[in-house]
Amino acid sequence: MSLYNIILVLLGISIMGVAWLPPVMAKYPLSYPIVFIGLGLAAYSLPLGLPDPIPLHNNTLATHLFELCVIVALTGTGLKIDRSFSLRKWRMPLLLVLVLMLLTIASFALTAWWLLAIAPAPAVLLAATLAPTDPVLAGDVQVGDPGEGQEDTVRFALTAEAGMNDGLAFPFVYLALALIPAATSLQDRLFEWAWYDVLYRVGMGVALGWLIGQTMGKLIFRLPKHIEIKGSAYGFIVLAVTFTTYGLTELTHGYGFLAVFVAAITLRGNEKAHEYHQQMHAFTDQLERLFIVVILVLFGGALANGLLVTLTWTQAALGLLLLFVIRPLGGMLTLYGSRATLPERAAISFFGIRGIGSFFYLAFALEKGEFVNSEQLWVITGFTVLTSIVMHGILATPVMTWLDRRAGRG
Repeated sequence: MSLYNIILVLLGISIMGVAWLPPVMAKYPLSYPIVFIGLGLAAYSLPLGLPDPIPLHNNTLATHLFELCVIVALTGTGLKIDRSFSLRKWRMPLLLVLVLMLLTIASFALTAWWLLAIAPAPAVLLAATLAPTDPVLAGDVQVGDPGEGQEDTVRFALTAEAGMNDGLAFPFVYLALALIPAATSLQDRLFEWAWYDVLYRVGMGVALGWLIGQTMGKLIFRLPKHIEIKGSAYGFIVLAVTFTTYGLTELTHGYGFLAVFVAAITLRGNEKAHEYHQQMHAFTDQLERLFIVVILVLFGGALANGLLVTLTWTQAALGLLLLFVIRPLGGMLTLYGSRATLPERAAISFFGIRGIGSFFYLAFALEKGEFVNSEQLWVITGFTVLTSIVMHGILATPVMTWLDRRAGRG
């Protein structure tokens, strides 16, 4: 059999599934990512000679695949948020990013060091990898399409958090790299990390994201008044905005993830009721789902090929502590005193979904530096992401439905 044709058939079945499954499964306690992981498990269990799906064996390719998926997802996330940015309106997601994520990183790194005796550099890397929530796989707990108005407290907080923390987790990935023993002194490395990796890179990401978003917003909504452009072309235009923003920001050594989300939020602020927002978001949503299909099938294949075969009870306990203790407890403490009700705070704290963003950070860091026992890092990350996808995927629909009924929304 031709391997190429087998891959085409597998891809075709997967794409058909991503078109049909989300609306079919919307009312059931099961998310479609679980199905695609199962498909990957089944396909790679057969003697078909499919490509090696273990990320560690194809680190550069895996890094870029995860990267493309995340930046497209960040654009789509930013475009569907109707609420304009202000410190008051965005207070809750800002707390989740600036307080909860720091608490999560510190707590998880210390727990990894204590539980597994992991060295400081890989412990911080593991924490930075798993602390941010995922903008890719969290569709069941996020706001609806542009203009739909589904921006209750829980959905807005989780959507905005997922958009921002994928950029702001990067400084701690670089902190892990700075902690790797090197010729220069630790003090010099930490000083460079503070001013360059934190202040400069974050500032450049926000500044370029805003500038490109403003510029492209004027072009997108004013140019059609002078030049006839088909509405269907705006899918390609938003993809151009995504790639341009990410590429330019990375060329200036800013955080491209943060810039893409800021650009999308800024773009969304231009003529909010315009139909182009719907068209642009629809295109990014379809492209994001295509990436999701490929990555989740490969993830299922990695599981079938033994990604978790060396998993120990202690490593599993570390991932479960993050999902069931560190994130939920930290979230409840962070949001204490906020206007959200107790059930809303509990839902926001619990649904810290881990996913493809975590895969990217780990692959990126392992490409940039030498970490002790990198295979162990992949095992812990893979187990935590798998547990999150299954657990949160099963609970998202019933919990969000219950919250909507409780608030009189359904």
